[in-house]
Amino acid sequence: MRISQVESFLLSYPLPQPEKLSYFGGNRVILKRDSMLIRIQTDDGLTGWAPGPGSEKVHQCIQGQIAPFLKNHLLADPDALRIKFFQAFRQDLEAQKAYGALEVALYDLIGQKKNLPISALLGERERDSIKLYGSAGMYMSPEEYAAEAVEVKRLGFQAYKMRPGLGPEEDLRAVRLIRESVGDDMEIMVDGHTWWRMGDRNYSAETITRLAQKLVEFDITWLEEPLTPSDHPAYTRLREEGNVPLASGEHEHDDEGFFDLIDNDCVDFVQADLVCQGGYSSGRKIIAETARRNLRFAFHCWGTDLEVLSAAHLGICWPEEVVEWVEYPIYRSEGVNVMYPFPLATDVLAEPLTIENGELVVPRKPGLGIRVNESVIEKYPWIPGPWSRFQLISPPGEWAVTGDHSIQWDSPAS
Repeated sequence: MRISQVESFLLSYPLPQPEKLSYFGGNRVILKRDSMLIRIQTDDGLTGWAPGPGSEKVHQCIQGQIAPFLKNHLLADPDALRIKFFQAFRQDLEAQKAYGALEVALYDLIGQKKNLPISALLGERERDSIKLYGSAGMYMSPEEYAAEAVEVKRLGFQAYKMRPGLGPEEDLRAVRLIRESVGDDMEIMVDGHTWWRMGDRNYSAETITRLAQKLVEFDITWLEEPLTPSDHPAYTRLREEGNVPLASGEHEHDDEGFFDLIDNDCVDFVQADLVCQGGYSSGRKIIAETARRNLRFAFHCWGTDLEVLSAAHLGICWPEEVVEWVEYPIYRSEGVNVMYPFPLATDVLAEPLTIENGELVVPRKPGLGIRVNESVIEKYPWIPGPWSRFQLISPPGEWAVTGDHSIQWDSPAS
């Protein structure tokens, strides 16, 4: 089986109206949502699919470097092929990272050829399903957070993640109202990624420690990225306080960053994004190190159902005590009043994922085990430019954000 064609397609969904959100440090506007779909074809008529980041830089890398390298290569062992690519591009770390996302499609092809699901190629399948946490909650009033959490619980999810940024006291009030609204039988994740993105209004280490102490009362599952992600010593100090479990990882730039996060007792939950942080090859190494240190792993996913499914195939190769969660973004749709709409997220698959009692049932069919809806390539044409902008109050400034979640800020907006 030889690779005959490698293609990547950038996709965009423009919001009907820009989503304007105010928070303690300024304002955020969400203009659209982006994604990438990768297609690899072989000389015997098979087609493999992979999700990718909505990034023009990654798209150019795939078309200019990865696709010419892979074309006409024999596809028998994805690991061996990756090693060859890394040897050829040993000085190009961006190309190596981009290759990780594309590699999902190679495993999809091998699975189809061998009549095995991707999970069987990555390791022994430990279970058939994995827990999803409903991820939404972005810069609302405490009462709106509570109402959204109730909606997520109604949809059958066992956990809800919200993103506070209203000021310390209002953040605490939001979590308190959420707990009162959903009861004790639903898990709550608090994502503090805004707390260090507000310029002069960033929460201080002392404020964050005080918040962590008070959040104990609400029995949250984890406090995510409350501090600048690159400041690993600060995470170690906060964790030593022994308050709430900490989570981080989605902004690590390479495997070494993850290993440092793990080895220095920075967090309780290690998080990685399959499409932005090295794909299956990096994911397997990071999860193994997480298990070695008796920590837990949770997949970061902030895109489409294809991303969620791709991550789940790796997750179920480990027991729940190691890989417990996959993030499941919940977008507004008919009858579902949360966040904002992003229909591409579900349209990318020809049939819906099977979710039972808040857990994703991972298909046993060959490869990914589900059909991709190719019509999204025409339905959602690419719109250049950032998908989101932050406008800070102090110091005054505007920052643009693109689809690579491992970048803390993309660039100053022009």
